[in-house]
Amino acid sequence: MERFLTPLLALIGGDAQADRVVPPTGFTARLTLFASGAMAFLAVFALALSLATGRLADRWGEALAQSSTIRVSAPDGQVEQQVLAVMSVLETTPGIANARVLTDEEQRALLEPWFGPDLPIDTLPVPKLIEVIEEGEGYDSDGLRQRLAGEAPGAVLDDHTRWREPLVRAASRLRGLGAISIVLIAATTGAMITLAANAALAANAQVIHVLRLVGAMDSYIAGAFVRRFTLRALAGSAIGTLVGTVMILLLPSADVGGGFLTGLGFRGWHWLLPLAIPVLAALVAFAATRRAALVTLRELS
Repeated sequence: MERFLTPLLALIGGDAQADRVVPPTGFTARLTLFASGAMAFLAVFALALSLATGRLADRWGEALAQSSTIRVSAPDGQVEQQVLAVMSVLETTPGIANARVLTDEEQRALLEPWFGPDLPIDTLPVPKLIEVIEEGEGYDSDGLRQRLAGEAPGAVLDDHTRWREPLVRAASRLRGLGAISIVLIAATTGAMITLAANAALAANAQVIHVLRLVGAMDSYIAGAFVRRFTLRALAGSAIGTLVGTVMILLLPSADVGGGFLTGLGFRGWHWLLPLAIPVLAALVAFAATRRAALVTLRELS
């Protein structure tokens, strides 16, 4: 990074008169500004997506890793007896910090999204739910299932493994896709700027020939093109980053009910990360234009 950052800063503060070598307007200018701005806009959302899925994976993992649920189903008159048997087993199971039976109000709240708020839970054969909170390294789920089968045949243990692992895996993969998207955006930006630089160099072939005749070095000519395209990319990406950040700010705030869709955004110091996008765009433009200029000048020799 330092290898490119030092000459980049020197280039931006270099000889502004060299800009006269490159036409200040035209197709290449518009293409560079548009490409860098659009890619920066997309990079903001890719970055927000990657960070949001990372938070989501952590939240799902923490919320479900230390909790389990036991569902108790039994004929009328035997439910309470089965619940007492389950609680007795849990009290003597190592690795369990706490266990409690969910109240009717809590179970009604769990079923409300599907059946509405007026569900007559007292008249329905709804199984009793027992929430189990683990401690330390947790408990032996296979051993607990065997004990429950002997003491309370109507009890079924759900340690949330079949829910937690796919969700965390999906969120982690989505975070990886966000990172890949940022890399592809950077590569696309470099490709577009390379095309624009090649077009500008080809259009100014006669100017380059005249500059060589009056003694201009290839490094001076290349620096003129590199400086102009780097500054264009920096300006375009700064605008795109600003617009993208404003769009992120306008999204709904994080809400438990909305889940992931309302949690897409930045948190805390992560709001500083978009500031790196224009710098990275300028570095990409610097590297792409410098390579294109050196290759083209070598061909024109």
